[in-house]
Amino acid sequence: MFEMQISPWELLARAALIYGALLVMVRVSGKRTVGQFTPFDLLVVMLLSESVSNGLSGGENSVVGAWILAAALIAMNSTLAFLGSRSKRFEHWIEGSPVLVGRDGRWFNDVLRRHRLSGADVEKALRECDCSLADMKMAVLESDGSISIVKKT
Repeated sequence: MFEMQISPWELLARAALIYGALLVMVRVSGKRTVGQFTPFDLLVVMLLSESVSNGLSGGENSVVGAWILAAALIAMNSTLAFLGSRSKRFEHWIEGSPVLVGRDGRWFNDVLRRHRLSGADVEKALRECDCSLADMKMAVLESDGSISIVKKT
């Protein structure tokens, strides 16, 4: 239970490689993947977790190995958060930046398509802020995948 089958350094290297690869994949997949999960998205995330678990642990089933992997993943996440809080350029690379998706009662259809936003998504955002399309001054797709609506005054 406490005896490790592989080197702690190998576990750390595996954790770093898997973390980096998944970070790039999630970042490339777009804002909506991160922000608001559909049941399909949730299923994909769960299966993704299961698909990389063996590659992450390399067959290591000890409690100590699990602690090393968990600590490594938390440390990498904390390091990225720290670096993002210190550098705007790095934060932009990791998290992305807000995107204008509509202005003055008009949606920018090419931007909506590029970010895979449906009509239902933007209509929902309008309803959530109790705003009609005619009253919309600006709509922004935030870095976290949510849509912010600014009303005309």
